[in-house]
Amino acid sequence: MTDTTQRPPLPDHLSIDPRSPHHVAAVFQHDIGIRFNDKERGDVEEYCISEGWIKVPSGKTVDRKGHPLLIKLKGKVEAFYR
Repeated sequence: MTDTTQRPPLPDHLSIDPRSPHHVAAVFQHDIGIRFNDKERGDVEEYCISEGWIKVPSGKTVDRKGHPLLIKLKGKVEAFYR
C-alpha cells in the first residue's frame, strides 16, 4: 500500500496540545505512533526524541483548568507514521 500524499518529517519535539509551541498541526493529519522502550504507547501527550522522554497523563487527575496532570518518563523514544 503506497501513500501518494507527502508526509511532513516528524519533529524531534512534538506536543498534541494546540497551545504548545511544539504543536505541528500538519503532522496530526496523519496517524502517528510512539514507541517508548520498545513498547508502543497510545497515551503520549508530548515527546522529545533527542532528550529521551515522553509525557503521559497521571491517571484521572486534572489541574484547575481541567487539563490532565502529566508525568515525564525517561527512556528510548521512537516516533513513526503508521
